Amino acid sequence: MHPLFHPLFIDYCTYFNGNQDYFECHEVLEEYWKEIAPGDKSHPLVGYVQLATGMYHWRRNNTVGAMKILKKAINNFSINQSSPFFEFIDFDELCKNCELCLEAILNGNGFKPFTLSFTNSKFAATVNRKVAELPNVSKEFLLHKHMLRDRTDILEARNIKLGISTKHKDDK
Repeated sequence: MHPLFHPLFIDYCTYFNGNQDYFECHEVLEEYWKEIAPGDKSHPLVGYVQLATGMYHWRRNNTVGAMKILKKAINNFSINQSSPFFEFIDFDELCKNCELCLEAILNGNGFKPFTLSFTNSKFAATVNRKVAELPNVSKEFLLHKHMLRDRTDILEARNIKLGISTKHKDDK
């Protein structure tokens, strides 16, 4: 199987092009990255995660964060241009859209999404079929999605790493 036909990459493209659920893009692709290249921060999947994160920040008007992470995505893409992870993606258009986003942010323009363009018809059909199956979600939900998730496991792991007890005195 080509690495772009992995279900998690298909999901990334579906959320990116379908309802612009960039938070979910980040979640699914981070899972794929951890599966195949954990810790490799220069892997092309990291660039895609950075792109989704930058778009999420821009939508939330965090322009400083958006610019910073979008620049990282562009850099990642440029050093990985020959990777199979760009084989079915219109690479030039992807980079041009990223640059246009940076320019728009610099000019104080509001959030404007773009879609990923595909160069493989089977891949495009797979993504488009999944886009059609996406449920409708409100823009408000997409804007604040990071605050709506249960982060208990993340916070507990962080506390353990810091040596902070997470048990209450009533727990035995």
